[in-house]
Amino acid sequence: MFEKATRNKYRFPSTIGLIDVEDLWDLSIEKLDDVYKRLNKELKLVEEESLLIHTKNNEELTNKVNIVKFIFEIKVSEQEERTKSNERAEKKQYLLSLIQQKQIEADKDKSIEELQRLIDEL
Repeated sequence: MFEKATRNKYRFPSTIGLIDVEDLWDLSIEKLDDVYKRLNKELKLVEEESLLIHTKNNEELTNKVNIVKFIFEIKVSEQEERTKSNERAEKKQYLLSLIQQKQIEADKDKSIEELQRLIDEL
């Protein structure tokens, strides 16, 4: 699919004009959705004209729709993974702060002699 797109120099409609296949990777998921809607609308119009004739244009439009959908799914998956990663990092930071608080509480319960010994060990 990507080979056909690059060999045939597919161009995709966007708000800034026609863009190349590789430019799709730079679009946000919202803009990819917009490109997908435009292509899907165009594909429906072409399919309505003739159900009996499968033109090259139909194949190209179908490929374009599939390429945009593929890139969209990957970008959504990557975005979800970043969100999960950020959530894990926040949870880890929270747990580390709890450990630090508990360590402070444990140090508060130590006697002066124990604290002095810890200072001397430094």
